[in-house]
Amino acid sequence: MNQELSAASKLVDGLKEDVARNDPASATATVEQIRSHTASAEEAATDPIWVLASAIPGIGPNFSAVAEVARSADDVANLALAPLVGVFGSLNWETLAPNATGIDFGPLEAASPSVTSAAHAVRTSAARLEEIDSTKLLPQVAEPLVEARNKLHDVTDALDASANASQLLPAMLGALENRSYLLMIQNNAESRASGGIPGAIAVLNLDKGKLTLGAQSSATDMGVISPPVPVDAQQQFIYSPRLGKFMQDVNLTPDFPTAASTAQQMWERRTGQRVDGVISIDPITLAYILKATGPITITNPDLVQLAGESLPTQLDGGNLVKTLLSDVYREIEKPELQDLYFAGVAQEAFSALSGGKGDAKGLLEGITRGTKEGRVLVWSANSAEQSVLVRYPVSGSIAGPSVSPAEFGVYFNDGTGAKMDYYVKRTVQLFKECPKDGYEQTTVRITSSNTAPSSAATSLPAYVTGDGNFGVPPGSVQTNIVAYGPVQAHVEIAKLDGQRTEFAPYIHSNRPVGVLAVRLAPGESRSVEFTFGKIVQHTEPNLVVTPTVQDVKDVILPTQNAQCG
Repeated sequence: MNQELSAASKLVDGLKEDVARNDPASATATVEQIRSHTASAEEAATDPIWVLASAIPGIGPNFSAVAEVARSADDVANLALAPLVGVFGSLNWETLAPNATGIDFGPLEAASPSVTSAAHAVRTSAARLEEIDSTKLLPQVAEPLVEARNKLHDVTDALDASANASQLLPAMLGALENRSYLLMIQNNAESRASGGIPGAIAVLNLDKGKLTLGAQSSATDMGVISPPVPVDAQQQFIYSPRLGKFMQDVNLTPDFPTAASTAQQMWERRTGQRVDGVISIDPITLAYILKATGPITITNPDLVQLAGESLPTQLDGGNLVKTLLSDVYREIEKPELQDLYFAGVAQEAFSALSGGKGDAKGLLEGITRGTKEGRVLVWSANSAEQSVLVRYPVSGSIAGPSVSPAEFGVYFNDGTGAKMDYYVKRTVQLFKECPKDGYEQTTVRITSSNTAPSSAATSLPAYVTGDGNFGVPPGSVQTNIVAYGPVQAHVEIAKLDGQRTEFAPYIHSNRPVGVLAVRLAPGESRSVEFTFGKIVQHTEPNLVVTPTVQDVKDVILPTQNAQCG
């Protein structure tokens, strides 16, 4: 039986390769091999001798556990893998990606029942394995059982997400009726908790998957919202009343549903236009998109004139980020013209996206990468849709089902009033300390470096340095570092460069929050540590960090575990 299960398990990697190559015929053949092995294992599990052995006191539970793993494997092969591969061939990347004529939702809608059924089958099998007490089993049985549980857990999460997506996406992309969303392109050069200050703002219209950009604006153009949009008192206490007053500051809070609903209300007040939700991306995601669509060319005469001889009129995945987050401030002096150039580039990028340019699979992979890195966030004004979105990280929620039990968050809010975050490099790392009084303890270490040139005060434009208008010397960077711990934990101490220091403690959605402002001169590096105690969750910690100009893998370092006796 073990040989059959092992053979089936080894074939799973081959199945993944078949799917990655978009080879339905090979995937179908691989699934048939898997089904053959799991059927043999399940048949062995029902053999009268095996059933009799399962009743023997002491060792019987080991036979029962192996039999249950065999039955679960066979169910997954027949009720999940086989139906999924059956619909795999009907899904065409080219028809699922945005294009000039819209998206053909027929294959996705047809596949939805199979995906939903597969998710249910895997979830049921996983639940059966969870009921087995592995502490009473021999190691050679317990270890494969735990491994099978973990694999099924991962598959269950992925299938549930796929099932929900197959049900939600058609409606959210305008399959039934036109949808409009407020599109915020966050500018990482001036950090906000969810990424960056909202730079370009536009209305994104979706008609049966066809994308068009409507009215465009900027956060600055929105002005002061008076009276302010009402915001949760807890968050207003932490992040100031600016949350409800300025579009530039709606995302000082890391809770994207709060930021998005506030932005929606601001937009409606200013324009009278109601939107169906809010979508946020950043220039790094736009660069991922351009790697798939190919370069874009600015043809608008006003923008070409703005670009002059110093800024490119053709942008691609390689030069977009530097152009939008750095060069534009050096070459264009007036902020309103900077915003105009930024918005014009965004317009061209979405024209390429909506026109179906480039490789469809690469395009979807680029958007998926941006989503995994926290650079794509979505909020729906439809409560039923939002109740599904909040189950996933794409919602940007700091509480609820998308937040792992032992989740830590580190978020950055600019305190310079400028665009200096392009020059800041950071690393964030968790250190699991030894338990104290039965509780877990974890320290979060944030190391920040200002890589701006020593001459930044004079060599960089005043708009980039802030020119000291907010009390920060030109060339220096001030950041409010915000650290969240798991629910019910305590933020106990903070250190700056290894020395204990005062910090501002808060509570947000029953999660402890520590805030500390750090200032960096050009070339300077500093380290901040927050230690969280009284952590009741005995699970591996997870870390979420504000997406910056840096690659996420360079920012989030592996968790270090203390050697406890």
